[in-house]
Amino acid sequence: MQPELYLSYSSAFLIGLLGSTHCLGMCGGISASLSMALPVGKGFRLRQTIMLLAFNLGRVGSYALIAALIAIFSTSAAGQWRWAALLLMTMAGLLLIFMGLSMGQWWQGIRFVEKVGAPVWKRLAPLTRRFIPVNNSGQALALGALWGWLPCGLVYSTLGWAALQPTIGAAALTMLFFGLGTLPSMLGTGYAANWIRNLQGNRGFRRISGALLILFGLWTLPFQALMH
Repeated sequence: MQPELYLSYSSAFLIGLLGSTHCLGMCGGISASLSMALPVGKGFRLRQTIMLLAFNLGRVGSYALIAALIAIFSTSAAGQWRWAALLLMTMAGLLLIFMGLSMGQWWQGIRFVEKVGAPVWKRLAPLTRRFIPVNNSGQALALGALWGWLPCGLVYSTLGWAALQPTIGAAALTMLFFGLGTLPSMLGTGYAANWIRNLQGNRGFRRISGALLILFGLWTLPFQALMH
């Protein structure tokens, strides 16, 4: 594995981890409902774990799929035109900065970006009702796969970064590692809902996470290339 790709994957994981509180606001409710719908009794924890893992596997799989679809065009454009690569880097950096500002509760401009995916979600949202209530892991997997298309500023921010990868596979892996970074909080929603909600409302945690995302965005911006 090339060093620069390793850095990108580990950074994508960290972005997912830092942005967990945003994920809870977007997906935490449906994740928690999976646990509440299960009858308490023998083997409850095992059934709960399987259900949560299936839902999140579908969700993360959709992130990787979307990244691969975008990379079909972005890798070709970046390879042919230098300005396209610079444009992609600038967009990725700005999206991360916008997400950081939203996380820190300084500015909510990222909500305008989330509207980009609204037409697609409008078509997919009715399909989610076919799998609710969730009675088995197959339904949880399908619901998660659909939920992965929910308009989300954090996902879009990382997708902008995934589009910078040199290959389609690398773009998909970037989103896979991002999705893995969101897993601790998403799984925790089912096991420790009160603690997770307290973390989500902690202003200090949100501002530290937001500031780090802004730094990631600034690091992504191609300042040196633009100057030349």
